[in-house]
Amino acid sequence: MDEYVLSGTVPQHLDNDTANALKRFRPLTDWLDARYEHGIDPYSKYTSTKIAPEIVTHGRKGDQYKGINFASQEYLNLSTHPEIIRAANDAIDKYGVHSAGSAALMGNTQASVNLEKKIAAFTGYKDCTLFPTGWSAGYGIIRTLARPNDHVVIDLLAHACLHEGARAATKNVHVFPHLSNEGVERRLKRIRDKDSKNSIIVVTESTFSMDSDVPKIPKLQEICREYDATLIVDCAHDLGAIGDRGRGYLEIQDFIGCPDVLMGSFSKTFASNGGFVATNATELKLGIRYTCGPHTFSNAMSPVNATTVAKCFDILDSDEGAVLRRNLMKNIVLMRSMMRERGFEVLGKESAIVPIVLGSNGISRLITKHTLENGGIVNLVEYPAVSKNTCRWRLQVMANHSEEQIKKFVDIASSARDMALKELGLVAV
Repeated sequence: MDEYVLSGTVPQHLDNDTANALKRFRPLTDWLDARYEHGIDPYSKYTSTKIAPEIVTHGRKGDQYKGINFASQEYLNLSTHPEIIRAANDAIDKYGVHSAGSAALMGNTQASVNLEKKIAAFTGYKDCTLFPTGWSAGYGIIRTLARPNDHVVIDLLAHACLHEGARAATKNVHVFPHLSNEGVERRLKRIRDKDSKNSIIVVTESTFSMDSDVPKIPKLQEICREYDATLIVDCAHDLGAIGDRGRGYLEIQDFIGCPDVLMGSFSKTFASNGGFVATNATELKLGIRYTCGPHTFSNAMSPVNATTVAKCFDILDSDEGAVLRRNLMKNIVLMRSMMRERGFEVLGKESAIVPIVLGSNGISRLITKHTLENGGIVNLVEYPAVSKNTCRWRLQVMANHSEEQIKKFVDIASSARDMALKELGLVAV
């Protein structure tokens, strides 16, 4: 296969020398179109069936794939749950489908007000504020808390919305090595030795989405207290899905309701767009309401979304929710162990994300091509979303996957790897 489509990355195919801003994307489009024609552009897929363990999906130009779905953020399969669908329909009947305004004016509904109270209780905080998307919650809370002379100390691998929020807020952004509490402490000491006046915001995640690994949050909060820094934790990928009570890795670390600020997204476990910020500093509520651009100047979450998420929390706090989490964990453990047995590199801790490192661009694109063509629906992650030569699948496991589906997928993945290695003239593992 042509090296042109097997190698290279998105940044390399932007024409940044042209004076016309629109024309700089022509080389990128040509390259991605060439990849598509060779079957190795797995991005911009769309679905034509419900999000489920088996699915019909299409490439961006319409080519169809059918197979076992490990490419959707639908950890507990709540988006197709009969009670969720009924709640959404009831919300439409009661409220219509649109919030029709910013929460700073009259965009909130009784459904969203009730949801904020429900989330605060679930996460162990005094207060919660909704955002229309998870991205806006992460970007917005950092942009709101950090002033131009303040400092943001942020994990190297934190989500893009958090890094972009930091860089939009202040020039004083200090990136620390992934998961390194020692790295945080060194930076906080260095900052405080020179600056006792301005605020410091420390940013991490409770489960990282590309590596499925977890920081030691209680110790990190202790360090922040010592240096009068504010800790923000993003719980997007584990809240609701992990832990006996669904409170994620904060529950496992016995730290529910303790980080200074908790933010999260509903798009992984809660069958909806949207996000939230929870805190025990109740004065932050109106601070967000009137000084946070992504909140103040965006339409509030729709009543349909708010009602959907609220019903998800009800299910998660029930016996059924506990069963779903147990099923999910059983599937996570099975997938991780079987992929390791077949010689795949599996990263991180047990979460609904199972990162599988495939390697360089060429081998990763070919393995993904053969997997999709043979009934394994996956997402390939390449540089710059991950470091070079660590391309990976971010397998997203569901509670309703069957053991047979997982075993079949592992067989498909193993065969796809062998085909790719043979195509490149390499020896199969």
